[in-house]
Amino acid sequence: MARKYRQLMPDQRNQIQRGLNQGLSIRGIARQLGRSPSTISREIQRGRVEETYDAVCAR
Repeated sequence: MARKYRQLMPDQRNQIQRGLNQGLSIRGIARQLGRSPSTISREIQRGRVEETYDAVCAR
């Protein structure tokens, strides 16, 4: 049975950015959001601006 894809909401993207700014690991952020670490990792790569993640650009 296939899993249903759920996009990250803007507040979740903001939480990723705050977590990274606080020095949390990808796994720690994933735990807070109840998402897979691979989802968080892909989101960070997709929303990267130069060397940092930007929640606004990730949308």
